[in-house]
Amino acid sequence: MMQVDVKKLGRVAVLMGGLSSEREVSLSSGAGVLEALKRSGVDAHAFDPAERSVLELAKEGFDRVFISLHGRFGEDGAIQGVLEYLQLPYTGPGVRASAVAMDKAMTRSVWVNAGVPVAKGMVVTRVEEAERVMNEIGNSVVVKPSKEGSSIGVTKLADCTREALEEALAAALAYDDEVLVEERIFGREFTVAVLDGKALPVIEIKAPDGDYDFQNKYFGDAVKYDCPAQLPETTAEAIARTCEKAFEAVGARGWSRIDVMLREDGSFILLEINTSPGMTPHSLFPMAARAVGMSYEDLCVHVASNAALDFRLEK
Repeated sequence: MMQVDVKKLGRVAVLMGGLSSEREVSLSSGAGVLEALKRSGVDAHAFDPAERSVLELAKEGFDRVFISLHGRFGEDGAIQGVLEYLQLPYTGPGVRASAVAMDKAMTRSVWVNAGVPVAKGMVVTRVEEAERVMNEIGNSVVVKPSKEGSSIGVTKLADCTREALEEALAAALAYDDEVLVEERIFGREFTVAVLDGKALPVIEIKAPDGDYDFQNKYFGDAVKYDCPAQLPETTAEAIARTCEKAFEAVGARGWSRIDVMLREDGSFILLEINTSPGMTPHSLFPMAARAVGMSYEDLCVHVASNAALDFRLEK
């Protein structure tokens, strides 16, 4: 990585908190990024869009924005659109890519068209569709709101009854009017950090009973990780190249993290893409960066230095 002249980054706003159900996680990510940038000599400042108008970003003379928001209004294209209007370069993918990636059903469609492997699945809008789900996919499924993150509203079911599936659909529909139901893959779970279009070392996630839920993601030490994952070189390479292809397919830039499941037969599928990766003490992107010799501070500075706009107006 090229050495970054932090003075050229100018005044940097770190967006954190926000209005989504992932506010607390965002505050933790943002606090870590803010302190790392400051330790690196960057003129960085916290900014919570839930407490201040985003229009103040322009008034306060910021030169670029580091997005540490998660979920709705943070990684769905909404804040990216505001920053485009204000002509303030920002980290991560642009408006369209962010909107596509936030919508799991839309991401799935884009990936299928690009030849990226995904699990068998369908979109559901009513609890009454439980019987159709069981007929078409089976009774071992994963139910998740189409536009939530951090495993919020997600239920994993194995050999479930219709009643259990209906409860899972109702729980997910409480967060979103569209729910993605996919065949549950029983196998090893991985995640791949993609930085500037290139995959970092694959990480294996070893969660208790395979349950990498909100609690296990952000609290406690029950989950174990292998980085790099213990995989045959050909398999690791195939997963990395497929994640790079998936990153490109949604039009992403900057950075993102992609979740992967590996079947016992050696085949794999991609689950979803996170375009505003967590930077909490439990987050995985910094772990992958460390595996290639990049410190947390270096990662934050590098990501900030690549802040960009979809469209820059000529002055």
